[in-house]
Amino acid sequence: MGVGGVGRSRPFAYGAQVMNDIDSLRSETLGAIAAADSLDAIEAVRVAALGKQGSISALLKMLGGMSPEERQVQGPLINGLREAVSDAITARKAALESQVLEARLASERIDLSLPAPEAPRGSVHPVSQVMDELAEIFADMGFAVAEGPEIEDDWHNFSALNIPETHPARAMHDTFYMAPRPAGEAPSGPEGQRMLLRTHTSPVQIRTMTSQEPPIRIIAPGRVYRSDSDATHTPMFHQIEGLVIDRGIHLGHLKWTLETFLRAFFERDDVTLRLRPSYFPFTEPSVEVDVGYSIVNGKRVIGGSEGWMEVLGSGMVHRRVIEACGLDPDEWQGFAFGTGVDRLAMLKYGMDDLRAFFDGDVRWLAHYGFDALDVPTLSGGVGA
Repeated sequence: MGVGGVGRSRPFAYGAQVMNDIDSLRSETLGAIAAADSLDAIEAVRVAALGKQGSISALLKMLGGMSPEERQVQGPLINGLREAVSDAITARKAALESQVLEARLASERIDLSLPAPEAPRGSVHPVSQVMDELAEIFADMGFAVAEGPEIEDDWHNFSALNIPETHPARAMHDTFYMAPRPAGEAPSGPEGQRMLLRTHTSPVQIRTMTSQEPPIRIIAPGRVYRSDSDATHTPMFHQIEGLVIDRGIHLGHLKWTLETFLRAFFERDDVTLRLRPSYFPFTEPSVEVDVGYSIVNGKRVIGGSEGWMEVLGSGMVHRRVIEACGLDPDEWQGFAFGTGVDRLAMLKYGMDDLRAFFDGDVRWLAHYGFDALDVPTLSGGVGA
């Protein structure tokens, strides 16, 4: 019948004739499968043999017209032919697909010795860059970087920091609390305390003081969460806090540290500070820190003294906070400070809307982002 005859259905006689046709069809079909040299060719053989009008399908249809005795003899032979052809088609198709893949891999090789093609490149987010700048500056001043969980318990986030139960910061409108556990289940946090998204990185200071012997010099950068959103506030933002615990620490040490830090960060020697009395539950005395600015081309530029801009809060660590961490406040004193990383980035790099930090706009990122090789160094300039 030839390869081309695989797809033609023919009348079959029962008995010995059927067996002869099965042997002939097996030989022709398996030969056509072996000769198929492409995926299209093997698909054509499959349709010709096993399709609705295929030759093997025609044999299967004849089973209905046979006597029970003939069906018992011929049925296994026809089904065996179908299975043999089906297995051969599957194997040949897999071999052809492998050949196609190998040819594709051979043709798509990349010569790594050639220059890299022009392609869109990512950039380092300003927040990440400023985080690196801050870590570089404080590392030079002897500070280590400390981290803590973003899901905190009430004691670390509020109570240990001398924040009373009635303080507004605990209110639902300012703090993201976790849903309380249903009745009968285990309490949410340690000793039944309610869990929350930390509202500042100050809990890291508590965890450090309770796990590490003084003297302590750390900064605690990270994400914090508060229920607020406008051009200068977002529900999630980045904060960095600093803590020093040692003997004989006083407010002069705090002022020198902040002055050195801000001059290095803004890369200007004419940065002037103004400390104003303030109130924070965890520091006493507490001071707000303003930095002087000048007006250049209608914009405020850090440096000079034409006006004052608040940049961070600070103060001497409260005696009760030191006591809550198991230290003797008569022996150990310290200072702490904190500021928003996003706000520092806005001031240094001229951004006017905090919400753009989290929009993921590639145009904004291309404009304000940093190259991966722009690693901050004190020798080359932290903002280079």
